[in-house]
Amino acid sequence: MNISLWIAQIVLAACFIAGAVLKFMPVKKTAPKMKWMGEVPEVILRSLGILDLIIVAGFMLPMLLNVMTQLTAWTAIGIISLMICATVFHISRGEKSDIGFNIFVIVLAVFVAWGRF
Repeated sequence: MNISLWIAQIVLAACFIAGAVLKFMPVKKTAPKMKWMGEVPEVILRSLGILDLIIVAGFMLPMLLNVMTQLTAWTAIGIISLMICATVFHISRGEKSDIGFNIFVIVLAVFVAWGRF
């Protein structure tokens, strides 16, 4: 079980690191691939990138350092909340085809929250 939880955590961390990288790239490069990135203010985009990095730290460091390990489960709950907001955002913009990733992340985060509490 612990190995499965670590795999889920690593996959989620990789997703959020990749998301942060995308959010710090020039908007002209990312907007053609992800339309919403070109339509939100750049400060919001960069703030979301910082949030992605904070999520990775809160998700991995407690378990790696064996300090405040419950923070990993609470971070997973935060990820669930963030992905629900992202899903609502995409649906409100008529981008229902883009929510598959959000649902995938929610499922993994639920698994981690359940396994780490």
